Amino acid sequence: MPTPHPTVAVAAVVLDPDGAVLLIERGRPPGVGRWSLPGGRVELGEALAAAVAREVLEETGLTVEVGPLVTVVERIVPDEDPAAGPGARFHYVILDYLARGAGAPRPGDDARAARWVGPAELAALAAADRTTAGLVEVVERARALAAADAGVTLRP
Repeated sequence: MPTPHPTVAVAAVVLDPDGAVLLIERGRPPGVGRWSLPGGRVELGEALAAAVAREVLEETGLTVEVGPLVTVVERIVPDEDPAAGPGARFHYVILDYLARGAGAPRPGDDARAARWVGPAELAALAAADRTTAGLVEVVERARALAAADAGVTLRP
């Protein structure tokens, strides 16, 4: 059931030294079956960086160091049920953070799959409409931020 207000969520753009990004295949709406950044809702009283680290751990089994904010995006998903009338089924305000991590991911929580995806494969997934809206742009922005500020100190 939709909430009567937007939901605050976080996501992690986890990059490895070779330029791959950590993605999950969504197992629940919205975007079931699409590849996305690991992330989810911020719990009441939870710091944003803690929410990022928790969501990545829950969905991939990996521990990450959370870095700077990359961007803020808004996702409004309309209700596709004609009986529900007009309106939004989901409305998220998502804060995307740069993060670093390594290891072999294993899917958990609402992730069907989790894996490292290189730049060429990400482009192919996006071209095949298998990614969530705006994913490529967020990853490109994170890569530019990481390259411009290679000395960023990350925090747990």
